[in-house]
Amino acid sequence: MAYQPYFTISPALLSLVEEIAALRERILGSPVGLSWIPALQKDTRTRNGHASTAIEGNPLTLEEVRALEEGRQVTASPSRFQREVTNYFAGLRYVEKHAGLKEVRHEHLFELHRLLAADVMDQGRAGAYRTIGVRVGNHLPPHPDDVSPLMFELLEWWNTRAPELSPILTSAILHYRFEDIHPFADGNGRTGRALALWELYRRGFDSHYLFSVDEYYWEDRPAYYAALEQARLAGEDLSCWLEYSALGLQQTLERVWGRVQRLQAVSTTRMVLTPRQERLMGLLREKGSLAPSEIWAQLSVSKQGAMKLIRPLLDAGLVVKHGTAKTGRYFLP
Repeated sequence: MAYQPYFTISPALLSLVEEIAALRERILGSPVGLSWIPALQKDTRTRNGHASTAIEGNPLTLEEVRALEEGRQVTASPSRFQREVTNYFAGLRYVEKHAGLKEVRHEHLFELHRLLAADVMDQGRAGAYRTIGVRVGNHLPPHPDDVSPLMFELLEWWNTRAPELSPILTSAILHYRFEDIHPFADGNGRTGRALALWELYRRGFDSHYLFSVDEYYWEDRPAYYAALEQARLAGEDLSCWLEYSALGLQQTLERVWGRVQRLQAVSTTRMVLTPRQERLMGLLREKGSLAPSEIWAQLSVSKQGAMKLIRPLLDAGLVVKHGTAKTGRYFLP
């Protein structure tokens, strides 16, 4: 029996889809030069890695995850938590590398799961469908014997029927159905969110890999789990889940557009910001001003390192300083 998702496109969902489409066009059509794209991609990858593992209980901070992404050591955290994060980066690279894949098969899911879950599973085997029964909160996923047939149906839908719908909808449908089947013994949350991201990449919706929807889920995990549960209680009616997911994507794109606007403000200077300089510009916009000591603490750099970041921004007129050497604060002009 073929998988057929059930949902109704409400006026609220239609409005969100239209807003998302407009935001996407605004972001991808912005005059920010290609030189900015790697920095944006790197920051998005870090935010994805932090949020998706944090949802599952990983305690590493965004700064610690950023350090791991940059190949730096994080000595204060247990190796398992670090492995979860580095695994997620490996999974994201796999998804990005296979963004143009025309047909996703079981073996692709196995490899993605193997990368995400290697050496961090509490039960089962990475890269293989589960052979045991599992329970997820109040949800009792299908019997292990039914997992492979159900995943076959989901992949068939993904490869053949999903292109008939907007990727805004299909990424959310794929996410929900995968989590409902719960095909692996462990690591399904990370894998399901990676698949939703993969759908946006495959359909060309996020061609630059700039959208980190997982942050939205992580910032209010109870609402995320409640939205999944609500679809189950509604007898697999995905209407409310699609609205929830679309709202998350809309808010994500709003944040990306805010970052793009900050980049546009400096696009005439011929200066290419480093990721830390870009983060500093964002902090100044959010907080209004920063003292030198606050910059050191926020960016985890030395006093000398902070000055190396700030001096070019001062010279370019992108940042101004008010006050004396001891009491001065930095502002955006």
